Amino acid sequence: MDIGGVKIGGAYPVSIQSMCNTKTADIPATLAQLRQLAEAGAQLGRLAVPDQQAAEALAPLVSQSPLPLIADIHFDYRLALAAIKAGVAGLRINPGNIGAPERVRIVARSAAAAGIPIRIGVNAGSVRPEQWRQFSSRPEAMAQLALQQAEMLEDEGFSAIKISLKSSNIPEMVAAYRRIARLCDYPLHIGATEAGTWFRGSLKNAIGIGTLLLEGIGDTIRVSLTDDPVREVEVAKEILLMLGLRQSGWQFVSCPTCGRTEIDLISLAQKVEAALAPYQPSRPLTVAVMGCAVNGPGEAADADLGVAGGRGGGLLFVHGQKKGFYPEQELLTRLVEEARRLMDKL
Repeated sequence: MDIGGVKIGGAYPVSIQSMCNTKTADIPATLAQLRQLAEAGAQLGRLAVPDQQAAEALAPLVSQSPLPLIADIHFDYRLALAAIKAGVAGLRINPGNIGAPERVRIVARSAAAAGIPIRIGVNAGSVRPEQWRQFSSRPEAMAQLALQQAEMLEDEGFSAIKISLKSSNIPEMVAAYRRIARLCDYPLHIGATEAGTWFRGSLKNAIGIGTLLLEGIGDTIRVSLTDDPVREVEVAKEILLMLGLRQSGWQFVSCPTCGRTEIDLISLAQKVEAALAPYQPSRPLTVAVMGCAVNGPGEAADADLGVAGGRGGGLLFVHGQKKGFYPEQELLTRLVEEARRLMDKL
């Protein structure tokens, strides 16, 4: 599947997307946020299109956006048609709330003519009580409802479909995606929904998305947070990096500290992360910031760049080679210097 040049599914890398929280009709604010998302590492941007005013803003947004845009449509099929005409790269709809079957068919024909895919999104919070009762379990209900909706599009000869089954309940979300993965070959957009604020939401997404990706389920992800959308992208990048699914960026390793720690490791680790944030290596590089002689030398030597703390300072390692023992107040500066040298060699 191709969404504005971003390949989805099969052997293609897992892509990251986020959704603007600006009013779509506010073109300057929306463009500014799209640029921030692109700079943070998103590959796709999604916009809410709740009314005609938002739909009218899509054409200028499409022409200026640094990201391919997906229009998020509910209730009014005419907004989906307007979004297609405006040149969006994809649609997110729920055929069950877009109107009568004939309206779904009209949208499918228009999307097919434009060559753009449609994501069918089933959110647990949008499933009606009588729909839950039709099936043996909530995950089964979500999977079957998505397949019913996909069938509506397939009946029109439209097969450029991806599916999402989102829930704020992580076991339910994981079970639903496992079920749909067994039942179909559509690309899957995965993520928790209504996951919460930064701390709890990041944990929910990491557990749910991480579990599925480790099982080979999922083609594109959105981390949902009640926060700045840029933070969604940052968390998504870390999830992919920790799973070995992202081919660039820093992997940080640091010990939890204990009574053997001889330096202010917490402060040093935080400063190292902040200092290296502006530098994004083109391949994964591991940085270890360790505090004592038990695991410190081994972890630091295994990393591309590492510090093993000792009394009053620490050993600096580069690709497993000792560069020297430096006083605590020099460790940050020395480590950043070596990080820049590594970046220059990539």
